[in-house]
Amino acid sequence: MDTDFVLRRIDRTFAFIDLSGFTAFNEKAGDEQAVDVLVQFRNAVRNIASKRGVRIAKWLGDGVMLVGVEPEETVDSVLEINSFINDSDFELPVRAGIAGGWVLLIEGDDHVGREVILASRLCDSAGPGQVLAPKELVSPLMNLTQTDLGEVMVEGFTKPFQLVQLQQAE
Repeated sequence: MDTDFVLRRIDRTFAFIDLSGFTAFNEKAGDEQAVDVLVQFRNAVRNIASKRGVRIAKWLGDGVMLVGVEPEETVDSVLEINSFINDSDFELPVRAGIAGGWVLLIEGDDHVGREVILASRLCDSAGPGQVLAPKELVSPLMNLTQTDLGEVMVEGFTKPFQLVQLQQAE
């Protein structure tokens, strides 16, 4: 093993949020309007995530990867972003996937592991306005309502997950 390569295991919560329908919107509305939507989306994510200490790990074109130390703060951030966009005159809805657990932290800034992949795949599977997560991620400390989706196979995994759809509590 290369001794200059630094890695360690850490417990984190990951969220992927994506603008649903962005490619079609870009084709229809053009680049300038698409960039305006991206700027509004990024501002909303920055403002909401930073209030809760959730880090923007990376921007992914029309999406974002968030990393949080506390699952409650990460979930609350994603639900607040989703609600903010749904309740405003935003051009596009978002969709999101959240998962948490032990992963590898490589060279201090890259996360690799099952939970990162699961959060990304859940985002890909979510419909417009949906926030999906494994049921075991939910705690009584979270201000939310959940809809049980049952056991669901997720692409790339060999066993199904008990999934829930999350929404901010009314």
